[in-house]
Amino acid sequence: MNEQRDATSGQGRLPGRPAPAERARLRAVLDALPEPVLLIGAERRIELANPAAIELLGPGLEGTQALAHLRQPETVAVLEAGFNRLSDPTAPKGPFEARKIVSTASSETIYRLTVAPLSPEVGFAGLMVFFHDISHVEEAEQQRRDFVANVSHEMRSPLTVLAGFIETLRGPAKDDPVARENFLSIMEREAQRMTRLVSDLLSLSKVESSEKVRPRAPLSLSEVLHATLAALRPIIEDAGIRADFTDLPDAAPIPGDRDQLVQVFHNLIENSVKYGGNGGRIEIVMARAESVPGMSGPALRVSVRDFGDGIDPIHLPRLTERFYRVDGHRSRAMGGTGLGLAICKHIISRHRGKLTIRSARGEGSTFTVFLPCA
Repeated sequence: MNEQRDATSGQGRLPGRPAPAERARLRAVLDALPEPVLLIGAERRIELANPAAIELLGPGLEGTQALAHLRQPETVAVLEAGFNRLSDPTAPKGPFEARKIVSTASSETIYRLTVAPLSPEVGFAGLMVFFHDISHVEEAEQQRRDFVANVSHEMRSPLTVLAGFIETLRGPAKDDPVARENFLSIMEREAQRMTRLVSDLLSLSKVESSEKVRPRAPLSLSEVLHATLAALRPIIEDAGIRADFTDLPDAAPIPGDRDQLVQVFHNLIENSVKYGGNGGRIEIVMARAESVPGMSGPALRVSVRDFGDGIDPIHLPRLTERFYRVDGHRSRAMGGTGLGLAICKHIISRHRGKLTIRSARGEGSTFTVFLPCA
């Protein structure tokens, strides 16, 4: 394999490929690393690739030109910078970093690619290339940007309304008592909307901060549901619908946070009344589930079903996203902030439970919460 091939570096002439002993040692080290790593020789051929790199870039890497597999402009630029360092000791030392995107038919993964020129002590001139998956970092940053944009949008609308009505009340409607009462009523609703939004934001922040701490205090889920229905009774009666509750009074206590679970079922039942109340009734059913996919051990199941218009299945995967609305105008008109189901999802996750949603146009919607017994 022509182990005597040379390459120029600042420390003299070093072999462009590792000798058999060094090669074996380097392979043992690279194979032990969990993330993809490549060893590229001075001839720009891939000398070694660990199993994670082969899984990422495909088989048959060793002996091929590195640029055949790393063709994105930003990646090529940092490889060239690394090779410049090998041939010119006065060039920047590195390490050199780039962003590499690996796309498949169903997903996109973002890596931070780090190129480190190897020191002469290794015994040959070359580059070590590391791939670090930063998709979760990029996703979190995108979520932060979207969150700020959504909050700004939600706050801008009521603030614009308030500013406009204040200007009108100071001017043309200054001495018009009918207009003043009408405008003040609208201003009150917009102020209440902002108050609900701030309250939900604080609630979401609190739930997220405690999501990793599982509740331990025992509670009666039956009592939680009775208390929630009692609190919502005026809303249910005003809507003119019937709420049927199938209880499970002999269910054993489960570990949970009472206030948070009341918040979950308050949100789910209130949503059913608001958006599915045209079906004339809602059903709340509590039952045991001996096994639930993705959960270990038995659980208690609570289903909240309405018989309204239903939701197009295309929306179901995104319903628990922050600020996602199927009908934004209708939701805002009913006082929704777009955060209720996101809060529910985090609370249920904190309880190590599961939320499922089934719906179809014209068939109503069913929101089911599974909470582990143990």
